[in-house]
Amino acid sequence: MLGKIFLQEQDIEMAIDVYRRAIEFSPENPELLTSLGLLYMHMGSYQKAFEHLGTAMTYDPTNFDAILAAGSMMQTHHDYDVALTKYRVAAAAVPESAPLWNNIGMCFFGKKKYVAAISCLKRACYLAPFEWKVLQNLGLVHLTMHQFASAFHFLSAAVSVKPQVAELYMLLAVALAHLSDPENAKQAYEKAMTLDPKDPAIPLNFCVFCYNIGERKAAVKYLTEFELRLKTLRQEQPNNFAIDKEGGNRFCLEVKKVHSNKQQFAKNALVRNIQNLSKMTTI
Repeated sequence: MLGKIFLQEQDIEMAIDVYRRAIEFSPENPELLTSLGLLYMHMGSYQKAFEHLGTAMTYDPTNFDAILAAGSMMQTHHDYDVALTKYRVAAAAVPESAPLWNNIGMCFFGKKKYVAAISCLKRACYLAPFEWKVLQNLGLVHLTMHQFASAFHFLSAAVSVKPQVAELYMLLAVALAHLSDPENAKQAYEKAMTLDPKDPAIPLNFCVFCYNIGERKAAVKYLTEFELRLKTLRQEQPNNFAIDKEGGNRFCLEVKKVHSNKQQFAKNALVRNIQNLSKMTTI
């Protein structure tokens, strides 16, 4: 109870301390172990989080929260098959969970099985029709499959539910650009730039979009903004990203429209795997 009070007060460190003391008196309690693992995960201590979640699953192999959290970390490290194995256990225990089917869908997306991904995500959408993360993921998968009208449908729905998320406007702009609506695509990019002053993906995609429609000065402007944001991100989070050796195409959603000899805009771009961009972890 004391740990929950600290959580309500947003004092995560004190909550962790309380749960650690509680585990000393009850080391085999899967609920306490799961709660502590989730707190460590929230704080970014993924190794400690995985250890406690693993211990919780040792005492309770069907612990839904522990399985879902551990599986989401496995997805982050691209261990999709292992994550799916865990999710099968969770699906048997709680088959009507939108976060579970969302994560299963993004596992299939990571394995490039897009039809299976859409099927799972649509089941998640049926269970939680107003969950913007599921809508965003559906839009992202449809973008990858070049089904731009369907992508626009889900992304616009996500924007209606969560209008303050910049990434939604960026993805919506990509869909609009492919649907030959540059005016609205530009407005969506500008909205994304306003909402998020730190994300380097937004000015990079905006840069290539401007280049594609012939606005060279604007392209240079947003390329410069991208480089500034990337430099800042490297200083703030030196261990949380890597450089794409293939030119950063996975980071820039718009770059596929640029001719091969014009891909200098995406060189040395930051890799943020597309599943991470879609916030694939638990809802």
